[in-house]
Amino acid sequence: MTSLQQKWLDAFNQLQELSNQLEVGDPFNYNRGREIHTAFTLGLTISDTLAGADAYLGDQPVELKSTIGALKATYNGVSVHPTWGEQERYLVEDKIGKYPYHYITRYEGSELVEAYRLTSNDVLSLLLPKFKKQYHTKRVVKDPRGSAQLTGNEIKTYGERIK
Repeated sequence: MTSLQQKWLDAFNQLQELSNQLEVGDPFNYNRGREIHTAFTLGLTISDTLAGADAYLGDQPVELKSTIGALKATYNGVSVHPTWGEQERYLVEDKIGKYPYHYITRYEGSELVEAYRLTSNDVLSLLLPKFKKQYHTKRVVKDPRGSAQLTGNEIKTYGERIK
């Protein structure tokens, strides 16, 4: 093993130890490390669980999305319900609309280089038509769960740039 590899292993262990002390969850689970980084950088309180809100702005739960490369935000793995009415209610009340603010960030390596805040109303106005179109498609796919994306242009148009 090289000394550089050992430094990496030590940093890996240290990050896990710090996360345990801060009670912010596993930094290596899914995209949790970037969620923690985003929350600390933007002055949010990170959630102590992987279920529900990613972070909090005061006592308001917020959704965090991050990307590398082009600015965008993907909402995927969305449960499918029997009717569009039920699907829309789920998106508005349980999935997207329950978070008053959505923070969309773009990273270059470990550096957060852009951050935007959008309201849930704006996110819903942009995503509901996309989810509806997908919901009514006859195309057969391996993963039937819903997925829709905010484009960089939509994020810049509707969002407030905060970094």
